Amino acid sequence: MLQGKIVAIQRAAVIGGGSFGTVIANILADNGVKVLQWMRNEAVAESINTQHVNPDYLPDTTLNSALRATTDLTEAVQDAEVIFVSVPSRFVRQVVSSFVHQLTPEQALVSTTKGIEPDRFLLMSQVLEELCPDNPVAVISGPNLAKEIARRELAATVIASKNSDLRRNLQESLSCSYFRVYAADDLYGVELGGALKNIYAIVSGFIAALGMGENTKSMIITRSLAEMSRFAQAMGANPLTFLGLAGVGDLVVTCMSPLSRNYRVGYAIGSGQSLEESVDELGEVAEGVNTLRYVREKAIELDIYMPLVMGAYEILFNHADPKDVAKGLMTGAFASDVEFALPSHQI
Repeated sequence: MLQGKIVAIQRAAVIGGGSFGTVIANILADNGVKVLQWMRNEAVAESINTQHVNPDYLPDTTLNSALRATTDLTEAVQDAEVIFVSVPSRFVRQVVSSFVHQLTPEQALVSTTKGIEPDRFLLMSQVLEELCPDNPVAVISGPNLAKEIARRELAATVIASKNSDLRRNLQESLSCSYFRVYAADDLYGVELGGALKNIYAIVSGFIAALGMGENTKSMIITRSLAEMSRFAQAMGANPLTFLGLAGVGDLVVTCMSPLSRNYRVGYAIGSGQSLEESVDELGEVAEGVNTLRYVREKAIELDIYMPLVMGAYEILFNHADPKDVAKGLMTGAFASDVEFALPSHQI
């Protein structure tokens, strides 16, 4: 259930020691919020506390000296007014379950994780709402490459929550000269955009590795947005959400940047590597690899037309040729240019 007015954020916890969690923690510290970042790695926590550097993810960024790190989860969450959950999607339920008994109803939870829990196709906000039904929940998503934000390059994001006080206070706590924070109330759409775009970043990586032209890249990104909107509507989200930062904004940056893990996986496979080789080279599984499995299953179940998803699955798991997938777009059923603009009988 939603709570009443949220007090101004003075203390925050960031759960996770990765690049984006560290960036969020650093922005909060820069803005005068007392923030404690939790991570499992004692050496990294010590480095943040003494050297003000996260050597594993942001070795070239000097962090705010007021930012503290800990490996004690209880210490991290006990006094935090807002808790940012920034661990990989497969660990969210496990980690949050370990501290949920400590929470009071006034503490808010914010997911920064772009992924899906497969068993019931739950997004991370839904996992948080299930585990913490008495706490307000928000999500943050957008075209947010952590390394660029760490360098204080201009960027924007969107905070989504049903609680207007929480949205406003998060905007105030995270906004700064290089990080602009917009608001939305469509949690499901914002979060779904963040999860889906990872699939299409893999596809864009294929295309880039094969040396296809700019027209092809543009077509792939535009039709990716159409697929995302189609899937969102079928799942009950507002397709107009995908015209904003969490949709087209995140899609464009992830499909065009070699900083994106998912793009790099696609590029490696398009260059002739196997999925296993590309993941080994990356050092971790990109969220889009697992998201692709789950979305394909759901698309088949609901009979949603998603040729890029189906083609990407064939490339990753059945060794199909990426060129055939791109060419397949040219032979599919005729469709309107802008999704939902024309009734199907007028196409």
